[in-house]
Amino acid sequence: MGPSLKKFLKISIPILIGLALVFYSYSSTTPEDRTRILHAIKNANPVWVFLSIFIGILSHISRAIRWNYLLNPMGYKPRLFNNVLIILTAYFANTLILRSGEFLRATALNTYENVPFEKGFGTIVTERIIDVIMLLLIIAIALLVQTDVILGILEENGIGLAGSLGLLLAGVLGLVIAIRVIKKSESKFALKIKNFLNGLLDGVLSIFKMKKRGAFIVHTLFIWACYIAMFWVIKFTVPETVELPLGAFLVAFVAGAFAMATTNGGLGLFPIVVTAALSVYGVSKTSGDAYGWIMWTAQTLMVVVFGTISFIVLPLLNRNR
Repeated sequence: MGPSLKKFLKISIPILIGLALVFYSYSSTTPEDRTRILHAIKNANPVWVFLSIFIGILSHISRAIRWNYLLNPMGYKPRLFNNVLIILTAYFANTLILRSGEFLRATALNTYENVPFEKGFGTIVTERIIDVIMLLLIIAIALLVQTDVILGILEENGIGLAGSLGLLLAGVLGLVIAIRVIKKSESKFALKIKNFLNGLLDGVLSIFKMKKRGAFIVHTLFIWACYIAMFWVIKFTVPETVELPLGAFLVAFVAGAFAMATTNGGLGLFPIVVTAALSVYGVSKTSGDAYGWIMWTAQTLMVVVFGTISFIVLPLLNRNR
């Protein structure tokens, strides 16, 4: 297989999978359900939709500020406005080609702020490692605050408290065994996992080496609080989700985060997994689909509109660079 074909498949397959999931979501609903979903979307209060978009923009600005905390110790001080434009452009690129935004960020930073590609890319990798840690933290919080719901689901499937503890113990034991096997293994897969885990550790330790680690941590918490708030405010657009507790949206958020990470901007998969998560709390498929599509559409429009503007404005503002 030639390199050009590999590149084409890497770009086209995720998009085709996303489109297939959109078709699956469409075909799995009845005409009456689709009518109700469209009605719910059309009647969604735009105030909450725009508030979600505004919160999303705040998270990107905070991320731009935080980025400089990683760059400054290396002697680089990019302009904040450039950082914001580069980040928005990178998110837009990710909706077109999965994971292309990280390379675009490092390239644009090199082009407009003279930061060497490898150094800029290193800070982006550190950011991604911190993001993984934050997502794991949110998963842990969701499991803690929604323990009763999770136990209820397990009991419905014939697994009581003793069975749940047994599964937990088996999971911990399996994890310990897997870690020991990976440590001793020299296979390519094991080496990749070891490098990833070492990267996680390096990412955590790098926070304690920077001068403004307190501000870095505050911005990290703010960014992820914004991500959750973007989810939470959309609940007011669908009557059936208004009374749901925050814990329900933490579960839906985790599901949506995995969808966004595995497909181009969550295309097709995002509404499906969010609907499945909300169904655990008794939300009907119609309302769940409406919520999922409103949330996905609002954030995708934000990325596409502001990303396109940033893509055009960035070179114009840096004509002499």
